[in-house]
Amino acid sequence: MNPIRIAVLGAGTVASGVVRVLGRNQEEIRRRAGRGLEIVQVAARNHDKARDSIGEALPLTHDFMALATRGDIDIVVELLGGIEPARSLVLAAIAAGKHVVTANKALLAMHGTEIFAAAQSRGVMVAFEAAVAGGIPIVKALREGLAANRIAWVAGIINGTTNFILSEMRDKGLDFATVLAEAQRLGYAEADPTFDVEGIDAAHKITLLCAIAFGVPVQFDKAYVEGISSLDAADIRYAEQLGYRIKLLGVTRRTEQGIELRVHPTLIPASRLLANVEGAMNAVVVQGDAVGATLFYGKGAGAEPTASSVIADLVDVTRLHTADPGHRVPHLAFQPGALADTPILPMEAVRTAYYLRIHVRDEAGVLAEITHILADHAMSIDALLQRPSGENDQHTDVILLTHETTEGRMNHAQARIQALDSVLAPIQRLRKEELR
Repeated sequence: MNPIRIAVLGAGTVASGVVRVLGRNQEEIRRRAGRGLEIVQVAARNHDKARDSIGEALPLTHDFMALATRGDIDIVVELLGGIEPARSLVLAAIAAGKHVVTANKALLAMHGTEIFAAAQSRGVMVAFEAAVAGGIPIVKALREGLAANRIAWVAGIINGTTNFILSEMRDKGLDFATVLAEAQRLGYAEADPTFDVEGIDAAHKITLLCAIAFGVPVQFDKAYVEGISSLDAADIRYAEQLGYRIKLLGVTRRTEQGIELRVHPTLIPASRLLANVEGAMNAVVVQGDAVGATLFYGKGAGAEPTASSVIADLVDVTRLHTADPGHRVPHLAFQPGALADTPILPMEAVRTAYYLRIHVRDEAGVLAEITHILADHAMSIDALLQRPSGENDQHTDVILLTHETTEGRMNHAQARIQALDSVLAPIQRLRKEELR
């Protein structure tokens, strides 16, 4: 049987991993796929850099569009990242009858509904395992392995840069800026780290997991996104004293009112497996009604871990290349006509527990004022610490953990507490998840 013919758009880190792993494991991959996988050509802007990345053997072209629509190509692998020209190239490849494999979470989070609809109408596949959590096969697990389950929630550490920073802040007691500079020096963080440290990258990924878990359209614009750049080393220390660790968590949960879709720094009990994921590693927990909680752990980035997922998609597409499109696994796990219109909850309606660090004058009656305001908003306290601020013996940090309440109610209570004359600095607020 003739090999599947592949075009690769982009010649960066992931492309180099794909070329390397395909070459090294060619026979094993052929045995799994049932036929060979052959990269026919690679499109790259800078051919000198491309040669350094992918070697001398593969032919190169500057014409991305011609390669994406070339008649003898079966699968187009898009590894450019970003929105354009990736979106135009992917849609052109689909229109030309090509299957697409992509690692581009931003593209799918922003334009997935359009791209999946185009692929459905053309009878081709769009595979995107590498777009979420690098080498961890979480997309396939949700689409296929957990298909018998009604998913209750998904929670994940799905950005290695932020997890490295938080791990270093906790282990070494350093502030955010110091650890970020070290992460950039080591290559864990980009020169412009905004997408990572402000939670945008994680939000792209949890948006895709939300769509697959609950059978709803891709709705990145409705995700709540908060990063770690304002996190203080003191909060990591206080969380530890209370028995928690802070992680940047992507959370999506089914409730009676709608679906939660959010990314933010989160206190997790130190006893949970997810709390003990350190360094640049990723992990995702899925709670299903039949299977219970399942944990998926591994490398979330890197040339070969991501290539592992890209090639797994290539094998899947090769196996189903000649299958009736109606009998393939749907892009978002549910049949296209069966996607639900369940609303994404506004953040004000989300219920969770909270961590508050309140810098106050150390004088009688202050704690009573704070607890009175919380009681007025029907909020109860789960735990409390009071610690010297370290800068003035007339000031102190009051650290509270609350029981669950709505975000909207907490907003009102926090505004009243912030207005007290005894409160001397902006209140630090974080959310807490027990992940039972």
